[in-house]
Amino acid sequence: MTAIQEHMRKLEEKNLFQQFGEAFTKGDIFTKVSLLIWGIGFIGHGQLMKALLVTLVQALGLGFIALVGAPNLAKFGTLGTVQMEMVFDPVTMQNVANDYDNSFAILLFSVISIVIIVALIAASIMVVCANYKLQLIKDDGKKPNNFVQDIHSYLNEKFYVTLLTLPVLGVVVFTIVPLFILICVAFTNYDQQHMPPNSLFTWVGLSNFSALLGGGVTDTFGYAFGKILTWTLVWAFFATFTTFFGGVLMAMFINDKKTKGQKMWRTLFMVTAAVPQFVTLLLIRNFFADNGIVNGMMASSGITNFLKSIGLVNSSLSYVPLLTDWHWAMVMIVLINIWIGVPYQMLISTGVLMNIPGDMIEAANIDGANPFQMFFRIKLPYLLSVQGPSLVTGFVHNINNFNVIYLLTNDTYISRDQSMAASSAREVDLLVTWLFRLTQDQYNYKMAAVIGIMVFIVCAVFTVVCFGYINRKEATFS
Repeated sequence: MTAIQEHMRKLEEKNLFQQFGEAFTKGDIFTKVSLLIWGIGFIGHGQLMKALLVTLVQALGLGFIALVGAPNLAKFGTLGTVQMEMVFDPVTMQNVANDYDNSFAILLFSVISIVIIVALIAASIMVVCANYKLQLIKDDGKKPNNFVQDIHSYLNEKFYVTLLTLPVLGVVVFTIVPLFILICVAFTNYDQQHMPPNSLFTWVGLSNFSALLGGGVTDTFGYAFGKILTWTLVWAFFATFTTFFGGVLMAMFINDKKTKGQKMWRTLFMVTAAVPQFVTLLLIRNFFADNGIVNGMMASSGITNFLKSIGLVNSSLSYVPLLTDWHWAMVMIVLINIWIGVPYQMLISTGVLMNIPGDMIEAANIDGANPFQMFFRIKLPYLLSVQGPSLVTGFVHNINNFNVIYLLTNDTYISRDQSMAASSAREVDLLVTWLFRLTQDQYNYKMAAVIGIMVFIVCAVFTVVCFGYINRKEATFS
């Protein structure tokens, strides 16, 4: 290995910024100039096709910034000052709209422009590093790969780069850009009274966060947020662990040698899991409605009168408010979710239980372990070690479980808490359903954006803490 090859090997071990620092300080004139004009460096190092491609990409990026980005970034600080008005055009003798500002368009194109600027800066750093490596290859007396050889490389040993290109672009376009827009909207007064293009919205700082966290004197958002956040976490806990243990117990029951008709039971639960969730939830909502079949059966069997006698149901009611009183509704939502979630969890647990090493079970039987000891000392720890990450993601999924709450309570539950109703919230709402209602019914995008950020923070903190704990446990066992 030559000295230059050894130097290139050490260069690869450095991070991107360290590589850029060395490339820019030790590179030739073509390498340095490529920081500003990408194609110059590749032309100087004999890479004509690559020079054309990077020049085209750079030209498109700079063209977008010049034509679209710069005009919108200039208004980004105010999000527009000229409101839409109808003015009389003496030429056409008609009223036409003036040259107004669209606050949302300014925000959108400004965020896209910032992302493109960051991408262009990152690409410039990578271009300089790439040109420096071409320079080192030529200094070593070798000829760099031509365009065809580069294509062949990206279809073979660097094929992972080719495969990751589209997903990365998709994440940037469909995740990062919308996330930045969501964050920006949270600091504006974008609502029904400030709806573009007819009206402008502007920056309001942290006032939306203050309102959500109870900083306002008369604002009810803080009150509603506290109650809904508590219910969201309680719901996510019970929804996750009831379906987990229910699925585990059902899997153990079906796979037990004493159980008859194992294939029949397994098939029935698989069919249950295969039915579209919204169909099941809408049917169940009708069954448990105030005038539904379940209330009819409870009334005819005397259960309703019994519940009245012990004070669980208001004596003035002729039914049990299973989905219309928040006390009953919260319990019923958790119970109904067990029916929805257990079949899927049962299938997962079945696969995990079947892979428990047989020698562990055999050793436990020899030692005289009873079924409870077998479950809590062998099966459950094995299940948790395998399904720990799945439980974390399941908890996060239930925090954002829109279908169960919305389909069971929409057009059924009416909030009687005026403070909740004033914020378009209901006692049985999750943060995500509250967010949906604020956007679809009230067009209160500013508060919906703040709630979206809070949902992200809750999920991110929980995920980081849990995965950190799981990793520490795995390190301890290993």
